[in-house]
Amino acid sequence: MIQTRQDLSHVQRAIVKIGSSLLTDANTGIRMSMVEHIAAQVYAMQQAGIQVCIVSSGAVAIGRVHLGWLDKDLSVHEKQAAAAVGQTWLIEAYRQAFAQYDVQVAQMLLTKDDLRHRRRYLNASNTSETLFSAGVVPIVNENDTVMVEEIKFGDNDTLGALVGLMVHADLLVMMTDVDGLYDGNPNEHHDAKRCSIIHELNHDVMAMAGGSDSQFGTGGMLSKLTAAEIATRGGVVAAIVNGQQQGVLTDLLSVKDVGTLFLCGEDRHSRHQHWIADVLHVAGQLHVDAGAAQAIIHNGASLLPIGMRDVQGDFDKGECVEVLADAVVIARGLCNYNSTDLRRVQGLSSQEMAKILGYKDFTSVIHRDNLVLKIRGNS
Repeated sequence: MIQTRQDLSHVQRAIVKIGSSLLTDANTGIRMSMVEHIAAQVYAMQQAGIQVCIVSSGAVAIGRVHLGWLDKDLSVHEKQAAAAVGQTWLIEAYRQAFAQYDVQVAQMLLTKDDLRHRRRYLNASNTSETLFSAGVVPIVNENDTVMVEEIKFGDNDTLGALVGLMVHADLLVMMTDVDGLYDGNPNEHHDAKRCSIIHELNHDVMAMAGGSDSQFGTGGMLSKLTAAEIATRGGVVAAIVNGQQQGVLTDLLSVKDVGTLFLCGEDRHSRHQHWIADVLHVAGQLHVDAGAAQAIIHNGASLLPIGMRDVQGDFDKGECVEVLADAVVIARGLCNYNSTDLRRVQGLSSQEMAKILGYKDFTSVIHRDNLVLKIRGNS
């Protein structure tokens, strides 16, 4: 758990969110030198053993340039069209920049619905894990081409925070064009000081972003503090840094005093457990035998199909279910298979699953990481 700047040297997975102000250019659409600067730093992070996901703004702004719509007040559909055009330029820029290091990139477009819907959330999380394992850098953006108000994140700072929770990141870095959070507007107060570390995102800290009439606040700092609040509540440490500063990511991770670091008081796993145990709707029940119950409660095991005796309810992959032994709820967890498939494989070994189902995504019904005990045992 990251509790000081020095602990940043232990980061294993990071989300790097990059703002439009850094990436876009009114003449060429995209600032290729900045993309190359970011790629160089991310590659250095990979070489240091850190897995990195980039959350990148800029698609709409880049599309505006290539469609000649810079001075046009765009409708929703025109913004969607601009995003569709801009995404191709954006991902190609990243592809070229990372190709210098023989690193592959992958495009992931998400909406809020993707993170609300448990199956899509699980699929996006599993896809990210596979990409990380292959050494690929995911490039994530909001799917602006299909956005409607109900499914918009609102800004990519929020998207970065939610992606950080989804992939169990240690750190969210928001790269912008300012040096961090200041205790006053530095454009108006020459004695304003950069805040190095924020231990608690309370009302006073949020007020530092400025009011609605402040260009400093409405320029994006408030959205960054909101994203930092989301991330730190979920156990992901956040930082705001100046992306124009040469090697700022390297400096941050080598524990130099750059930007503003937002710490969190609880670890990620306890937040994940709370989400499963107390927040999610229970969609069904899995009844298990004494051996499976013993393994789950006392040995920290995942739930395997061989231990299941009955499946109740109709639920989809990724939904929350209860695990019962002798009619007592012993755990809750996120299920890796739907109820129909589980009824076909209950009581069978993991090796028999593929033969019966025609596929096998997981050897476990519920992985231990997604399983929360409801009675005392070894967690």
